[in-house]
Amino acid sequence: MPVKAPSKLPAIDTLLKENIFVMDEKTAERQDIRPLRVAILNLMPNKEVTETQLLRLIGNTPLQVETVFLRTSTYESKNTAKSHLDSFYKTFDEVKKLNLKFDGLIITGAPVEQMDFAKVSYWDELSKILAWAAKNVYSSLYICWAAQAALYYHYGIDKKTMPQKIFGIFRHKVMEKNNPLVRGFNDSFLAPHSRYTEVDREKLVKCKEVDILADSDEGGLFLASSTDLRRVFVFGHGEYDVNSLHDEYVRDKAKGLGTAIPKNYYVDDKEGQLPPLVWRAHVSLLFSNWLNYCVYQQTPYDLAKI
Repeated sequence: MPVKAPSKLPAIDTLLKENIFVMDEKTAERQDIRPLRVAILNLMPNKEVTETQLLRLIGNTPLQVETVFLRTSTYESKNTAKSHLDSFYKTFDEVKKLNLKFDGLIITGAPVEQMDFAKVSYWDELSKILAWAAKNVYSSLYICWAAQAALYYHYGIDKKTMPQKIFGIFRHKVMEKNNPLVRGFNDSFLAPHSRYTEVDREKLVKCKEVDILADSDEGGLFLASSTDLRRVFVFGHGEYDVNSLHDEYVRDKAKGLGTAIPKNYYVDDKEGQLPPLVWRAHVSLLFSNWLNYCVYQQTPYDLAKI
């Protein structure tokens, strides 16, 4: 089944070339079906790249999903054209005025992880969104910094800065094999990480409301969820393209940040020699499991009942 996206969204052309079924709004209106409604709060700098990455994963399921892109009103992106944001995004205030409810919510990472949460310019707005989601969204999936932010907001679990950037492709082991989010996973799998901080593991382990589902000795936490599966925390970047870590490395070098070469990434550790894409199957399964077991199988048909 297709993912429903706004007509003329640039990501549609890329996804169609990959044989991912994307349906525009006009075609969807002719179908007698209630698609899942998923909001995506996109906090990444290059929003168009992230749109394609997330729609690729959402569209690789048997469910019809209507996506609504959200942006912050307290901070305006410097890397995405205003015309693009005005055409394809809604602000949180606009969603609230429309009294919309959602089956699912995805909040992306953001390049602010070395800042205290309270010092992030849109922290107050994000806090309002997290509070709103508790009553207006059935299940939420948080990626990287957003996962850390949601754990801090809901459970008071803070993050800490690591001695060096967790950066590269790392092998993870599944910790809770009976959890539906990892159904069909191999016992171990590869996934990218790119972050300077890590959640306080001791506090997370002690939190009885959250289960750790996948972990890495070298890369740290990858996946956790609330026990009721209403909140899913993904600490890595499984949505990344094969060149994403390379682009970040080149960016960091240009800024003189002294970032080490991404681990287990370049072929023979030769800078620029991109690796084979070895993580997409598992992250596709993760998104499929989330949409199926945490959203579709659980959310009420009438969204007003959330």
